[in-house]
Amino acid sequence: MSEVCSPCQSQITSQIAAQELLNRRKARENLIDFIRYTKPDYEVNWHHELIAGYLDRFVSGEIKRLMLFEPPRHGKSEQVSRRLPAFIFGKDPNASIISCSYSADLASRMNRDVQRIIDSPEYRKLFPETQLNSSNVRTTAQESYLRNSDLFEIVGHQGVYRCAGVGGGITGMGCTFGIIDDPIKNREEANSTTYREKLKEWYTSVFYTRLEKDAGVLVTLTRWHEDDLAGWLINEAENGGEKWVIISLPGIADGDLHPEDTRLPGEPLWPNKYDRDRLDSIRKVLGPYDFSALYQQSPTPREGRLWKYEHINRHRVSGLPGDLVRIVVAIDPEATSTSQSDETGIVVTGLGKNGDGYVLADRSIKGSPHEWASRAVAAYHEFRADRIIGESNNGGEMVEAVIRTVDPNISYLAVHASRGKVTRAEPIASLYEQGRVHHVGTFPELEDQMCRWVPGEKSPDRMDALVWGLTEVMPAQYDDSYLAMMSMR
Repeated sequence: MSEVCSPCQSQITSQIAAQELLNRRKARENLIDFIRYTKPDYEVNWHHELIAGYLDRFVSGEIKRLMLFEPPRHGKSEQVSRRLPAFIFGKDPNASIISCSYSADLASRMNRDVQRIIDSPEYRKLFPETQLNSSNVRTTAQESYLRNSDLFEIVGHQGVYRCAGVGGGITGMGCTFGIIDDPIKNREEANSTTYREKLKEWYTSVFYTRLEKDAGVLVTLTRWHEDDLAGWLINEAENGGEKWVIISLPGIADGDLHPEDTRLPGEPLWPNKYDRDRLDSIRKVLGPYDFSALYQQSPTPREGRLWKYEHINRHRVSGLPGDLVRIVVAIDPEATSTSQSDETGIVVTGLGKNGDGYVLADRSIKGSPHEWASRAVAAYHEFRADRIIGESNNGGEMVEAVIRTVDPNISYLAVHASRGKVTRAEPIASLYEQGRVHHVGTFPELEDQMCRWVPGEKSPDRMDALVWGLTEVMPAQYDDSYLAMMSMR
């Protein structure tokens, strides 16, 4: 075998060197090329390029408010929480970044990953001016640049990175880039009204107050709930709040897609990693509700549920109507137990002169029979209700007896379930769809139960009380809706 001649070898070497210089130049300019250069084994799918393009516009300041939604394990955190901060510091070593995740531990792990990227030989070839202290430093003694699992500083520059768990304190510094990646840990947190309200308060009173003038904010997550942080911010934007650029990528193409998502219906987002068979298997394990939220970025499934949140929200009213002709307090107790861990549904409903139904209050409670009876009687007097109603199939006689120990003069009616739960609920759900029922204000726990319930599952107490209350005040409308619905079957 003949040896390669010196001129040819020189030409090959020059070509390799030229390609290397080109790769470095592109890596300094674009996030996706930066990722390819610093992580050569990264498998790039089309959606990674799409997201990276929007992140480039975020880094340049063209986009100030950006939301990214995609399924778990589809490369979101690698782009957003690991590579993006390192890329930002390379382009601007004076930038300040605050990055938050659902826990301080997760945020610290991301912090350490960013440090490893900046320390890598590949990174130093691209951005030699951006360096970290070679030692772990937790205090400012001897004017050393800080470097630890909570915070690090760029040597010789003003750049600083601070990480924290969502809900934790981040006082003491501002930021030019604020990143929130996965602020909700699990279904329990997502379904907790208390947690969601704390998250919103933290965003407004802690995180938002750290933003410098013209700072960019990036919220990236897997959707869990209609009223999660992203859902709340979107609702705020629709009511005059800050406007967001939103990239939502479902695991399986369905419904209205992002204009740059050219998939056909049913096609998976990342077929090389999660093909359609794999996604269908995941759907069977998770069930329709969790799959729709986590993988489709649609917390309320398109099918399989009687109530749609859009139907509730679209016809919501803010003030108590003054022309109600009937008001009832419906109660659905855990009549078989005196445990304070069981919940009793107590919902106040009314009928307007226009024939529409109104949900006035949700006074449901976890407590003993005397406690829920006292709560129901208090609502009866507060709203000047016609009567209290309770299901006779579910300890009806006991319900009346307990209530009369609180107030013997209460007007009480025991109602009997002659139809199954689904048959009773379907026409009421139809009235919501027709815009015939209005919630006076918001009732998060009740609305969660309504939108989560799938026929065939055990129906929750707040929802049962709602159905009884609206059935009582809207009997004619109920029957018309029921007959119309049955005639279409």
